[in-house]
Amino acid sequence: MALNMKFSHVPDFTGYMRKILAMVENRPPLRILDIPAGNGRLAERLREAGHEVVCADINREKPDFVYANMEEELPFNEEFDLVICMEGIEHVISPQHLVEQFCRIVRPGGSVILSLPNIQNLYSRLNYLLTGDFYGFEAESPRQADDGEIWDRGHVSALAVPQMNYLFENHGAQLKAISGDKFKRKGLMPLYLPIVGLGWIVTRLLTKKTTEKHAVYEHSFSKNLLFSRSIILEFEKARSAENANRLDCKCMQQRKAA
Repeated sequence: MALNMKFSHVPDFTGYMRKILAMVENRPPLRILDIPAGNGRLAERLREAGHEVVCADINREKPDFVYANMEEELPFNEEFDLVICMEGIEHVISPQHLVEQFCRIVRPGGSVILSLPNIQNLYSRLNYLLTGDFYGFEAESPRQADDGEIWDRGHVSALAVPQMNYLFENHGAQLKAISGDKFKRKGLMPLYLPIVGLGWIVTRLLTKKTTEKHAVYEHSFSKNLLFSRSIILEFEKARSAENANRLDCKCMQQRKAA
């Protein structure tokens, strides 16, 4: 299979990198997988903070990078305390498979932190209303590769927080935290406010019969979800099979109650 090196990564230290660094740098020393590692800038800062970081990517950016294709089985065992995936999951055809892989290689009690385009922010909702496309997932964004080629497909999987929560719950991990990077199109705030008010009312009407609020409902109208360009999610893997089964039962009860 031919490897086409048309894979991109950001050249600078971005807002979502700064946010994730702040979330992780002061934790006790961790064994971390950074995938896709891009140019390795976050990994460098995490190593300076005392963490052990393995970088994996389909690019050969640096000689210590482990080759890994996120469309396939990852070449690791259950060996990481934390997996970080920045702006990567939206580039794969099967996000469910990638989530399964992350939950397989992270240790019980460990975490997965992801950043991804926030299709639920208000600018994206307006863009969808006017064009039928989420911002960042316009019709021309996905790219087809020729047979036998591996390359960056672009943004092919538009994922909202409830979908991400469902995928991780299915593999024994629970949503722990939601954050975000810089606000998108703050100048449209006067237009956003009435939409937020109406959306709050509609959401409460639709969920008023729910006996136990789902975790994602608590964040539906948080400033991060409404305004951030990229959303940052942390999921924690159950510490034991017993806890994972308990989480599965809890999720089933929540969905029945809803």
